[in-house]
Amino acid sequence: MDISLEDIGRRFNRDWVFRHINYRFEIGQSYAILGPNGSGKSTFLQVIAANLVPSAGHIRYTAADKEIAPDSLYQYLSLAAPYMELIEEFTLIEQIRFHFKLKNYLPGFDEETIMELLSLQHAKDRQIRFFSSGMKQRVKLALACCSDVPLLLLDEPTSNLDQQGVDWYLNLVTKTRTDRLVLVCSNQEKEYGFCEQIINIVDYKLR
Repeated sequence: MDISLEDIGRRFNRDWVFRHINYRFEIGQSYAILGPNGSGKSTFLQVIAANLVPSAGHIRYTAADKEIAPDSLYQYLSLAAPYMELIEEFTLIEQIRFHFKLKNYLPGFDEETIMELLSLQHAKDRQIRFFSSGMKQRVKLALACCSDVPLLLLDEPTSNLDQQGVDWYLNLVTKTRTDRLVLVCSNQEKEYGFCEQIINIVDYKLR
């Protein structure tokens, strides 16, 4: 999948969050979207995910030389973000099975390997609402990274993770990012050190 941004911008009321972004994201590359808290990184990611419409400009999505309509993009992406909620009433195994009714497993993964990856076999029948914030973040990351989609979007991926969790995340993303387009929104280098390309959202604030 490739994504072409043509002079895009997004504003709320009269205030531009960012504007005049011209860029092309290419399959097989990992990109870090940088900026301080409140700078618009998450808004930018929501525009890329077609959850928000640009206030200016145009985004073109293509896969296998075929253009993808924004309202069909959800079939091609997975997302892990602090503001994305799991279904609290589900048990862990129910959450995994529900998710993978909507997405296919990445080759090499299945229900059993994801449970092993999470090291939460003991909690498979526990409702998500009883999980710690770190456990929930691991579940979000595992579901996103182990879905067979060409576009992986990660917003502040190590939120609520301790150092062991950070190491777990880096190992997971290293194993699953090959031949995909990966965007990581962050202001912590430990989250995006593997990214080949860097974009600073601040460069597009007042232009």
